[in-house]
Amino acid sequence: MIFKNRDVLSFGAMALLFIAVGTMQSWNLSLAILNLGLISAIMALGVNIQWGYAGLLNVGVMGFAALGGLAAILVSAPPVQEAWVAGGSGIIYTLMIVAATIIAIVFAYRKLSGTRRRLAITAIGVIGYFLARMFFAPATGAIEQVNPATSGYLGGAGMPIIFSWLVGGIFAAGAAWVVGKVALGLRSDYLAIATLGISEIIIAILKFEDWMTRGVKNVIGLPRPVPYEVNIQNSPFFQELAASANIPLIEFSSIIVKLCYAGLFGIVLLIILYLSEKALNSPWGRMMRAIRDNETAAEAMGKDVTGRHLQVFILGSAVIGIAGAMLTTIDGQFTPASYQPLRFTFLIWVMVIVGGSGNNRGAVLGGFLIWFAWVEAEPIGLWLLDMLTSGLAEDNGLRQHLLASAAHMRLMTMGLILLLVLRFAPKGLLPEKLR
Repeated sequence: MIFKNRDVLSFGAMALLFIAVGTMQSWNLSLAILNLGLISAIMALGVNIQWGYAGLLNVGVMGFAALGGLAAILVSAPPVQEAWVAGGSGIIYTLMIVAATIIAIVFAYRKLSGTRRRLAITAIGVIGYFLARMFFAPATGAIEQVNPATSGYLGGAGMPIIFSWLVGGIFAAGAAWVVGKVALGLRSDYLAIATLGISEIIIAILKFEDWMTRGVKNVIGLPRPVPYEVNIQNSPFFQELAASANIPLIEFSSIIVKLCYAGLFGIVLLIILYLSEKALNSPWGRMMRAIRDNETAAEAMGKDVTGRHLQVFILGSAVIGIAGAMLTTIDGQFTPASYQPLRFTFLIWVMVIVGGSGNNRGAVLGGFLIWFAWVEAEPIGLWLLDMLTSGLAEDNGLRQHLLASAAHMRLMTMGLILLLVLRFAPKGLLPEKLR
C-alpha cells in the first residue's frame, strides 16, 4: 500500500487535531473521539465499497449496523435460563417451521410453473405462517413475562464479545443478500428508497421484539474485550505507573481502556483497508469500476452486472455490520432507539463524499474528519457564540438563545464542510486515482 504526500499530509493534520484536543481539552476526550472515528472509518469503507466501487446508493446503513449490534447480544449476553425453559422450545420450533416453509417454497418455485406454481407457493406460505404463529405467539409471551424489568428475553451464547464482530458481518451480509435479490434490479433512486425502507423495518423489529433484544428497554452490561477501569485501579503496577506519570488514577485507567479499544479497532481497520485496497487494485476491482462507469458497455463485454452488484453490496454491508458490532461493544449496551437511519446515514455519506468516494484512504480520512467535526462543533460553537455575545448582558434574551442553540452548530458545520468540499474539491479531499 503506497501512501502519497497528500495522504501523509492529510492524516498528519488529522493526528495534530487529536493531539490538540488532548492537550487543550483532555486525552480522555481525544481518545473517545479517536475510537468512534475508527468505527466511523470502517462504516465509511463499507459504504465506499458499495458506492465508490459500483455506484450502488445504499441509504440503509443504520439497518445493517443494527444487525451488527444484534450480533453482539446473541453472541456475548449470558443466556436467561428461565426464559429458555418458558419459551425457548417454541422459538426453536418456529425457526424450524420457517426454514421448512422457505425450502418448500424454493422447491415449488423450481419444480412447478404457471398457475400451479403461484397456487402452491401461496398455499405453502399461508400454511407456514399459521403454523409458525401457533408456536411463536405463546413462546414470546412466556419469554417476555420472565423478570421483564431485568431480562424478559432469551439472552445470548455467553461467548467473548469480540466474536460478535465476525457474526455481525455475517448477519449484515445475509440481510444484504435478501435485499439485493429483491432491490438491486431497481434504478438508483428507487434502490435508495428501498434500502431506507428495509432499514426502518429492521430497526422496528429490533425495537419491538422484546424476546430477542428487550426492545426499548435496552440490553446493558455487555461484556468487554478489554479490562475494566476498576481492575486497573486495583492493580499495584498501574498505581505506580499513574503515580510516576503524575496522572490521577481514575483518569489514567480510563485512558488505558480507551487505548486498548483503539488498538483493537485500529487492527480491524487496517485489515479491512488492506483487503479493500487489494480488491480495488485487482482485476475484480477494475471490472467493478468498469461496471460503475458504463453498465451497458460492461454487459456487452459479457459481465454479469447484476451478479457483481449483488456481490459488492454484500461485501459492503458485511463491513458495516462489523462496525455496528464494534459500536455496541464500545457502548457496552444495545439501544435500538439510537439507530436513526436518516440522521446517521447522512453522516456516513458525508464522510465518504468529503474524503473522496472511490478511494479507500479517502473514506477513512472522511470518517475521522467528519466525526471529529461532529463532536467538536458544539463546544467550539459554544465558545464562538460566547465570544460574539460577550458584550451583551448575561441575562440578555438573544445571548441566552444563541448559547442554548450551540448544539445546532453540528448540522451547520456539516453543511458548511460539505459545501466547501463540493465547491473546491468536488472529488473529495483524497480523490480516486484513475489509472
